[in-house]
Amino acid sequence: MKELLRSADLVRMSFLEALLGEAGIEVLVLDRNMNATWGPAFPPRLMVDDDDYAQARRLLIQAGEITGDEPR
Repeated sequence: MKELLRSADLVRMSFLEALLGEAGIEVLVLDRNMNATWGPAFPPRLMVDDDDYAQARRLLIQAGEITGDEPR
């Protein structure tokens, strides 16, 4: 699994899950509930399968959710 992004914005994470899910890309959000305990120290991480990473990244760039300048 590879990390696409981190965000403490749970609404955004939910939107991204739906966006990628509609494209047939299975996602996993790690540390989703850590915000409640630790605050922004552990933002949730949006993870995808290694084989889906390039497609998922393109979708997020097209949707304006990432710029493409982020480290891979």
